[in-house]
Amino acid sequence: MTNATAPGKIILFGEHAVVYDRPAIAVPVFQVHAEATVQARDDGKVVIDAIDLKRTYALSEAREGDPIATIIRLTCARLSVEPENFSVRIHSTLPIGGGLGSGAAVSVAIARALGKFLSELDADKRGQTRKNDFNPRSSAVLRVQLSSQDISDLAYEVEKLHHGTPSGIDNTVIAFEQPVYFTKGNPIESFRVAQPFTIAIADTGIAAPTKIAVGDVRRAWEANRATYESLFDEIAEITRKARKAIENGEVNRLGALMRNNQILLRQIGVSSSDIERLVLAATTAGARGAKLSGGGRGGNVIALVDGVTQDRVQRALLKAGAKRVIVTTIS
Repeated sequence: MTNATAPGKIILFGEHAVVYDRPAIAVPVFQVHAEATVQARDDGKVVIDAIDLKRTYALSEAREGDPIATIIRLTCARLSVEPENFSVRIHSTLPIGGGLGSGAAVSVAIARALGKFLSELDADKRGQTRKNDFNPRSSAVLRVQLSSQDISDLAYEVEKLHHGTPSGIDNTVIAFEQPVYFTKGNPIESFRVAQPFTIAIADTGIAAPTKIAVGDVRRAWEANRATYESLFDEIAEITRKARKAIENGEVNRLGALMRNNQILLRQIGVSSSDIERLVLAATTAGARGAKLSGGGRGGNVIALVDGVTQDRVQRALLKAGAKRVIVTTIS
């Protein structure tokens, strides 16, 4: 039996604009995670046990486009292994459609667990080969090793099912488990967090499929490219300033940048009355800044807090309708 986990993520700055080749900043959230367990079978089948969906089914019976079945097949294909003789059990504390990267986390956890399972199987086969003095060339010995980049690439293929035209930021930050400055098509850039800072993450309780919001923004962009390109440029400038502030330990600058980013996201058309209510509640209670995080139309609001304001902001968010609030420190 082999286990693997993957954290959630939040986007601090740059959502939506990142789809159009502008930068974004995202960080892992370890307070929530997806977990996958792979266990050997001897009946030739692959069985999926999706605990949170209350579904148990065979890989061969999975519907077309099933994301769990897709990541299993992609991982096995990447390793040149036939999918057979194992079960995959999945559990996640990440809300679906909550903007915390639930889909990518599940994919990364499964790819990690399956890669580790097959690596252990490889070791067993090599041990058996030595024990029985078999010819290694005829023993079907695997050479299994998935890098973080391999896992990110596999998860990205599944992200296309969830989001249509994903930026790639979810699978990247979750697979590498570190803060990233991400521009689509460019090498991953990690950066230094000079001074830790604290973010309250408030769940609106409204599932907001990113694919719909991304599609709506694309249609609006196609209808009015000049306006949207200008908005994306402004978001990109905010993101660049935020990276500089984080690297310089100038946490006090982040609040205004968050507020300005939220104004632009509102203009893009991905905010909502529920989001705006939580943003107002957070800032009124003392948060330095607040904005939506992720696709919008629901999902999460993030607020910049400190030791003095943390509890007060958390209470205000819950009173304003947040279903739960996670507090995480970025370091």
